[in-house]
Amino acid sequence: MPDLSRLFPFILATHVALAIGLFVPSVLLPFTLRNRLVEPGYDAPPPGRGTRLMLAMQARGTAAIGAGLGLTGLTMVLVLGPRILAQPWLLVSLATYALAAVVAFALQRPTLRRLANRDAIVTDADRAEWRAQAKRQRYIAYGLASAVGIIGFLMSTKPALW
Repeated sequence: MPDLSRLFPFILATHVALAIGLFVPSVLLPFTLRNRLVEPGYDAPPPGRGTRLMLAMQARGTAAIGAGLGLTGLTMVLVLGPRILAQPWLLVSLATYALAAVVAFALQRPTLRRLANRDAIVTDADRAEWRAQAKRQRYIAYGLASAVGIIGFLMSTKPALW
């Protein structure tokens, strides 16, 4: 087996980039949903390049990013040794990441898809429901951003939790 310890900084940087990249659309897309998009008579411009990229990442890129994330995570465990998996800060980070992933992919993704389809909005009640859902998605995005911040804090400080 090749010595991967020299490559550890590259593996770590790739892992962090993939972990953040997996959540970027879920954190940023809700803030592209503005109330004026559903105003009667408002001719919404097409989504910008960044928004289209995030929509494509969320629709087609999550499996590849997740696979890369798993591969780099396993590689880091191989380099650092299995004892790293007994670290409390890592266990709490992994649990937080898993919870955030479930919220992002099971709860937020389907709702963002529905909100992106504005063709079904006809009545004022539809507009009010769209606005309420968009607002909830922004609050969920705040929660996901907080989870990413907690994970970043735990990973960088490695506190002795127990």
